[in-house]
Amino acid sequence: MNKVYTIFSEVLKLVPRYHFDKAVETHGAERYVKSFSTWSHFIAMLYSQMTGKDSLRDIETGLQTQSSRWYHLGFSGIHRSTLADANARRDYRVFEDTFYKLLDRCRDLTPKHRFRFKNPLYSIDATTIDLCLSMFQWAKFRTTKGAIKMHCLYDHSGALPTFITVSDGKKHDVRAVKENDFPLTPDSIVSIDKAYVDFKWLKSLQDQGIWFVTRAKRNIDCAVVGQHEPKGKGILSDERIAMQGPLTKTHYPEELRLIRFRDEERNKTLVFLTNNFKLAAITIAQIYKSRWQIELFFKWIKQNLKIKSFLGTSKNAVLTQVWVAMSYYLLLSYIKYQTKYGNSLLQLSRVIRETLFERRNLIDILTLNPDRLLVMRDQSTQGSLF
Repeated sequence: MNKVYTIFSEVLKLVPRYHFDKAVETHGAERYVKSFSTWSHFIAMLYSQMTGKDSLRDIETGLQTQSSRWYHLGFSGIHRSTLADANARRDYRVFEDTFYKLLDRCRDLTPKHRFRFKNPLYSIDATTIDLCLSMFQWAKFRTTKGAIKMHCLYDHSGALPTFITVSDGKKHDVRAVKENDFPLTPDSIVSIDKAYVDFKWLKSLQDQGIWFVTRAKRNIDCAVVGQHEPKGKGILSDERIAMQGPLTKTHYPEELRLIRFRDEERNKTLVFLTNNFKLAAITIAQIYKSRWQIELFFKWIKQNLKIKSFLGTSKNAVLTQVWVAMSYYLLLSYIKYQTKYGNSLLQLSRVIRETLFERRNLIDILTLNPDRLLVMRDQSTQGSLF
């Protein structure tokens, strides 16, 4: 007879345990630990993301009420003081490594982006997460405010965050990408906001064989050296340019492409800058427009994951929560693509939250409609009263 585990247990099976334990060993996360293992730590933090718990007391109470169903989780119990100490002291890089191992699994399942070209398509952007300066003094942003910044490389194939780095709120966006090795491969296309227009960095992308699409700044100093016939709806001009500024022409001595596009929906003229001379001008405009998907991604994680209110005030506690939250996002994505779940990630997260400790198969839960889920939960609750 096949055993039926809880939904929580089935989700945890998707975490590569061998690599998780390897990360624990690499970062010495179990050094001087007597009882509260790193795996139990991960389970508790993942539970807080799944259920939207806002405090250590809520996490402790919620898990203790389900103590009869721990045996499939490998969970050893919890006290809020122990969890607080673990968040403050256990190296967050264990959970960062777990995120990237989960990412490797997701990449094999994701659908391709919607464009006809086969080049990998990425966007780079950053989002600011506000913090209370009096509690997070290490994250000083302005005189009276605290903040951290999440810098992200977003893969349009599968809507996945393929690289994340977290900095203090004062770090400029382009400085973050220059200081970190964003994993862009040759022949890929990256869409960036004009905040990232640094011609020295753009030249480094060109030297690596990476195509970029961005917005040109208003004061761009350039000379037109050639023109193409503007083709495509909304395309006003398509020009080859050379930089003329004393520094910019030194940092970027090669020709660039300048495209003026009229966006009728927004009643605005946009000017795009790219080093790609092969794709149609209208495709370049559409690539930049697709960059807004990363903005939707930031909006989604801020609204549906616990990365705006934190369970600890130390930098390690904040980063631990961020990496566990992003790992949960990947777990949801993996389940959606593996099972070909037809609804949104939000609906999937709600289904999992409502059935987390039910003894059901995950694939069966995903095929039930909301009304049937409520009936199933009521039956389970009635059975537990006797």
